[in-house]
Amino acid sequence: MANFVLVAGAWLGAWAWDEVAAELRAAGHGAYPLTLSGLAEKRGTPAGQQAHVADVVAGVERLDLRDVVLVGHSYSGIPVGQAAERIGDRLAGLVLVDANVPVAGESFADQMPEPAALRADLAAHGGWWPPLPPAEFAEQGLTVDQITRIAAGATAHPGPSLTEPAVLEGPLSALPAVYVKCLLDWPEPPPVAAELVAEGHWRLVELDTGHWPMFSRPAELARVLAEAARTGQSER
Repeated sequence: MANFVLVAGAWLGAWAWDEVAAELRAAGHGAYPLTLSGLAEKRGTPAGQQAHVADVVAGVERLDLRDVVLVGHSYSGIPVGQAAERIGDRLAGLVLVDANVPVAGESFADQMPEPAALRADLAAHGGWWPPLPPAEFAEQGLTVDQITRIAAGATAHPGPSLTEPAVLEGPLSALPAVYVKCLLDWPEPPPVAAELVAEGHWRLVELDTGHWPMFSRPAELARVLAEAARTGQSER
């Protein structure tokens, strides 16, 4: 059985994985949701991207986990992808859930359609990225109650983590990864992930739901994660 370290995207904390973690534990896996610095119960503390990478690595090492599957959702694909390089033989696999992919020397903001607009938004809010209004969660396969839960739990995201560049030691193709694409959000993975899938380095899984499947399809997402762990173990 695998040990899943689960990291949600912008504005969210460990609480976002409650249902997925319960499903994984019921199947016999270890599940360890993790909150990044500056978010949820750690809110208010400025943090750069490398601090978030360190959060993930420290969480794995503090718990002395082995056979680790790192799971990064949305923004967190960037720090989780870097952390995957840094935990050595503890890593069993990487799953990126509708996530950004780390590119050496490139920040999260650099991957946005309008980087200048994001940077201006951060400046206007004292260096923090405010959570999305509830209306922005429409047409993502979420119920009204689920949208209310996300909006109620979301906290401002620390801006430095969005503007600090990624640091990679090797090629992403060296990481045993699965990319989970949520089709209601956008039908294609980001170009870097699409290329790695096309070249046979990474595996692609599609979910017919929106950008927050830990809320809209927790049981289905848990099954995808468990299958990714089984596939990774069989290939080792």
